[in-house]
Amino acid sequence: MEKRVIGLGGVFFKSEDNEALRNWYKTHLGIESEPWGGIFEWRRKENPDDITYTSWSPFKKDSTYFEPSKKDFMLNYQVENLDELLRLLQEEGVQIVDRAEDTEYGKFGWILDPEGNKIELWEPPKNI
Repeated sequence: MEKRVIGLGGVFFKSEDNEALRNWYKTHLGIESEPWGGIFEWRRKENPDDITYTSWSPFKKDSTYFEPSKKDFMLNYQVENLDELLRLLQEEGVQIVDRAEDTEYGKFGWILDPEGNKIELWEPPKNI
């Protein structure tokens, strides 16, 4: 497998007050967002016709989505072939969290790094 991670898919973090924090980011940094977060659209250097995006999302402080990590953030990395990558990572002894999911938004899988940070791996759908 040549490529593992091909881009940053998302930045997720916990917030005491999602609405106030989203408003602060909009006012001071110009980040437009909905209650679930916002999107930064970009194109791949090697294929400019391939439009993709990075998601930016504050989560409620009591969200359990980042578990089993105890951290208040999670990164999402875009990958080219999730099934193959998860197979390789398991062979390499990386801790896989939960089962991979195939959704209308693409395929998702989760791992933990050595410091207990939960990482979301995302294979975008081919028709973004």
